[in-house]
Amino acid sequence: MESLKEKILTEGDAIGTEIVKVDGFLNHQIDVKFLEEISEEFRRRFDGVEVDKILTVEASGIAIACMCAPLFGYPPVVFAKKAAPSTMNEGFYEAEAKSFTKGTVSKLKVAEKFVNEGERILIIDDFMASGEASAALARIAEEAGAEIVGIGAVIEKGFQGGSDRLREMGYRVESLAVIDKIEDGVITFR
Repeated sequence: MESLKEKILTEGDAIGTEIVKVDGFLNHQIDVKFLEEISEEFRRRFDGVEVDKILTVEASGIAIACMCAPLFGYPPVVFAKKAAPSTMNEGFYEAEAKSFTKGTVSKLKVAEKFVNEGERILIIDDFMASGEASAALARIAEEAGAEIVGIGAVIEKGFQGGSDRLREMGYRVESLAVIDKIEDGVITFR
């Protein structure tokens, strides 16, 4: 997606050789108009795919998933929680995911009543590095008996192998911008 690449180059920052900071438009402050364009691109990429629910991780994936929902016929958006709130007092599915950026491991949790057998699930997230979050969400959905119809990432750091790993597991992955390397503050796209 050329407009996304341009936005990353003009409004993002490369930090070291592995981090891209896009908090000015994607995951701290959100450019809602641009998010609309991103959502339309996900709809185009997953054209013809029937979606019963969109699954993401709190917090930065929620806005993207909610913007995508109308374009897929308003399926509910379910987001995995990184910590179980006191209100999650019934059964839930859980899977671990390591955050590359934060260097932490989260136990992602989704209440059992929100992901059901036979549902077609589209996973949407803002960033993909090693694919840990998407793989954890896929494990949760599959434990519930749901089908993963696709995984979408706004930005992928291709050099960290996440989409390759997920494709080897049999998933369809669509990344809107794939970064091949970051060197001396310069971002190179695939």
